[in-house]
Parts: sequence; structure tokens; C-alpha cells
Amino acid sequence: MSPSAFAWSERLSEAAAWRRAQGLWRERRTFKADLIDFAGNDYIGLAGDPRLAEAQAAGARRFGSGAGASHLVSGHLEIHEALEQRLADLVGRPRALLFSTGYMANLGTLQALCDSDTQVFQDRLNHASLLDGAKLAGARSRRFHHRDLDDLERLLARAPSETPRLVISDGVFSMDGDVANVGGLRDICTRYGAWLMIDDAHGLGVLGPQGDGCVGRAHGVDQVAVLVGTLGKALGTGGAFVAGSEALIDHLIQYARPYVYTTAQPPGVAAATLAALDILAAEPERRDRLRDSIRYFRHEATLLGLPLTDSFTPIQPLVLGESEAVMHWAARLQEAGLLVGAIRPPTVPQGEARLRITLNATHTREALDHLLETLAQLHEEGMH
Repeated sequence: MSPSAFAWSERLSEAAAWRRAQGLWRERRTFKADLIDFAGNDYIGLAGDPRLAEAQAAGARRFGSGAGASHLVSGHLEIHEALEQRLADLVGRPRALLFSTGYMANLGTLQALCDSDTQVFQDRLNHASLLDGAKLAGARSRRFHHRDLDDLERLLARAPSETPRLVISDGVFSMDGDVANVGGLRDICTRYGAWLMIDDAHGLGVLGPQGDGCVGRAHGVDQVAVLVGTLGKALGTGGAFVAGSEALIDHLIQYARPYVYTTAQPPGVAAATLAALDILAAEPERRDRLRDSIRYFRHEATLLGLPLTDSFTPIQPLVLGESEAVMHWAARLQEAGLLVGAIRPPTVPQGEARLRITLNATHTREALDHLLETLAQLHEEGMH
């Protein structure tokens, strides 16, 4: 008599019912042009720039719509090589290596660098891809309190000195908008002989004197050994890269499985990213406009008594606490023509559900005022 088949359909139904009952069910939304986007990560307004679209089309016409193979077979084209060099130059590293996504960059890097003998120390609020990467690598992982250098030092002091140690942090934390103390992390890593890895996904193109992020040229390869950046946020295209020493990049080419076994990035996307880097260098006023909008929004929101976090980046969360309140505010904002991210557990801890408001260089003063007025109305209603 054959064993009974596992009731997969029941398992899926139970999981869906649980998440719906907790008010945590996620819905995909098809973005409509009549909404003002305060939810995305297009921080300097490049994703819709026609120059990038034209460059992407030209790249596809010259090299084809797809790379056709992985980088190690026949998919590494001259345009990929040119983009890697430009990215390395931007962040002041000897070399850079392209990945298809930021998630894959982090998984591949940690899988290639770590094993069961490696001690990994991560900020508690690191991105899921960093946490997953260490877990998949089988590394012994500890998480220190958010931006707490003393807690990190206590953990490092207790770790065996003969084991390889890797400290990992986001550069800009994607749900809070605050920035890692890269200099402090660097100093601690130097004292304890640890390598430092920073994922600067939300800082690249926004922070730094040249848009080189919160790490970039200010912290060289001898200070931040592993630097990860993404291309689908401020640079407006898609994909990611890891930058570092010659030895690091050679090692990743040999051992990072998401790099070795993935078709290379479409060449048109690489061409669009090269155009984005040109604009980043030629139009610093985009970052100036963004900084002005951040200052204006924070000043006005503070006067209104809105519950801001301590962030000077484009990510401006309003922590409301309960998921129901967040979903209500998000729905009301959408009715007013404003798209704002509604972030709930497990993305953030219980009791810290929030609206994740993101600002970009294309937002007009009128759009910001409309957002502030709508938030003020919701805030006043919630107080009564």
C-alpha cells in the first residue's frame, strides 16, 4: 500500500490563511501613471530619463538583446568590461564584478568567502540577502545591536582569534534610512583583524562627493575590503556589482556560484548604466535637488509633529506601530494620488510597522506639499 501523498495544497492554504489573519498579506500593485511615486528607489530620477532608454536601445542593437551565456562561457562582452571598470573607478577600487541582482551579489560573495569555520558579525537590521548569504554559506553568524559599535567589539573580543572574521553592514539601512558608522566599523575591524563588507545599495549615487556612496573613495580597499553596490536604485537600471582588490574579484570569479552559473546581464542594460554614470558625473545638481527636498520635507514634517526617524537620506520612514494603521494610511494616501510603501512584519520587527516614504530628485515642491498635507490630515485624525 503506497503512503498517502503529502497535502501540499492544505499546507499552502494554511500558510496563506495565517498571513491574512495577521494582516500581513502582501499584494502586488500595478503602478499607475496618475500616482506620484513616493515608494520607489529612483533617488536621482534616472529610471525614466530618455537618455538611458536611448542608450539601452543602442546597446541592444549593437550587442543583441541578451548576452547569450554566462560571463565565463561567451557572455562577457566588451560593454560589460567597460562598465566594470567605470564602476571600479567610481568607488575607487582596483576592480569590480557585475552580478544580475544585489541579492545575488550578496549571496555569491558570502558563499564564496565563508564556510563553517568563518565567524560572521552582522548588524541586526542588515538586508535579508546578507543574512541569507551567511546562512547558506554555513558560517557561524552573530548579530550585533543596530549601529552599536560597543556590542560589536564585545562579540569580536570573545571570538577565537585564529578563525577568519567578517563584519557586515548595510551602508544605508533600507527600512530606517540611517547610515552605518563606516569609520567606526573600520577601526574595530582593524583592531581585531577582521575584514569589513558594506552593502551600499541605497547610498550609491546619492551620498558622497561624486555620488560614490557612504563608502566610495572616502574608505579605500584597505579599510572596506568588500563593497557591494546596486544599479537598480539611484542609477536607474538593473543589476549589481562587488568592488574590491584584484585578489577578491579573482576569487569571486572562481567561487561565487550565482556569478558562475548565471547568464550575463543584457548588454543594453550595461549600456544604459554607462549612460547613467555619465549623467551622475555631469549633473551633480540632481543630488543637490534631492538634498533640498529632504531638508524641506523633514522641516515641514517636524512642524506637523509627524513621527519621523533620524534619517538624512531619501528614505524617510513614519513609524506608526500597528499594521492596520499603516495599511489605512497607505490606502488613504493612494486615494489622494500618492504611492507610499506600507512596510509590515516580517520585513520590520513587530510593533514597528511603518510608511516608507522615499524622496527623489524629480519631486516638485507641489508634490511634497500635497504629501505633507495628506499626512497631516491623517495624523490629526489619528489623534482624535
